[in-house]
Amino acid sequence: MAGRLKKAFTGANTHRVGKFEHASGGTIFLDEIGEMPLQLQPKILHVLQDGNVTKLGNNRTIRVDTRVIAATNRSLAEMIAARQFREDLYYRLQVIEIWVPPLRERRDEILPLADQFLTTYARQYERTVAPFSPHLRELLAQYDWPGNVRELENVVKRHVILQDEALLQAALRVSAFVVPAAEAAPSLQALSTLPLPAPTRTDEAANLTTLSREASLTAERTAIEQALSSTRWNRRQAARTLGVSYKTLLNKMKACGLTTPATPC
Repeated sequence: MAGRLKKAFTGANTHRVGKFEHASGGTIFLDEIGEMPLQLQPKILHVLQDGNVTKLGNNRTIRVDTRVIAATNRSLAEMIAARQFREDLYYRLQVIEIWVPPLRERRDEILPLADQFLTTYARQYERTVAPFSPHLRELLAQYDWPGNVRELENVVKRHVILQDEALLQAALRVSAFVVPAAEAAPSLQALSTLPLPAPTRTDEAANLTTLSREASLTAERTAIEQALSSTRWNRRQAARTLGVSYKTLLNKMKACGLTTPATPC
C-alpha cells in the first residue's frame, strides 16, 4: 500500500509507488475490507488518521490526500465482537454508510443485469448467443443468488462460453426459492428439490470447484434417470420433459453411462 524504494530489500530492483500515493488527490476503493488481515489494519488506520505514508526503505513520510471507499459483504459489527476487525478502524471508515440489499431482495434488477452481462460477454468473446429462453429467465429471476451480482455475472459468462442451457439450469439447482410443482419427472430446473448424495471424493485437498462439479453431475444424472424412468425410456419425450434438445440428452446419457434401462445407477 505504501510503496517501496529501489533496493529496499533483496530483489527490489525498481522503485514502486504505493496505492495511497498513486491515488492521492483521488479515490481508492478497498474491496472486501472485512477480509483484511488483522495485522494490516493498524497500517490502514494510520493512513486514514494522519494522512501520511512511509515507503519501505525510507524514513521520510509522504503526505497523501485520498478519499477512501470501502466495501464488504460481512458484518463488521460481528467481526468486531469476535476481535477480527478493529473497532477504531470501523468508526474511522464509517463516515457515510450505504447498505445495499442482497440481489435476492432486488429481484427486479436480476434480469436486466443478466441481459447486460449476456450482451457484454457475447461481444467480448465474439460469440453469437441466443437470448435467454422464457423458462430460463424465470429460473434466473427465482434463484437466490447467494453470491449476489458477482455470482450472476460469472454464471452468465460461463453460459456465453459453454452455451449449454441445461448446465446453467443445473448450476442454479441450490436455490431455496425454486419450488417447482410436483411432476412425474423433474426437469433440470427442479434439481434443488432432489436429495444430492455427498461427493464420494474424500481427498482433503479437493477444491470447491471439483466438489461443485461432482455434485452437479450427480444431480443431473438423478434428474435424467427419473425422466427416463417416467417416460419408459422414451428419449425424445424425456428430452422435452427436461427442457433440452434430443442431442444434448444423448450426450449427457453417454457421459453418465446411461445406455439402457438395465444400466446400474
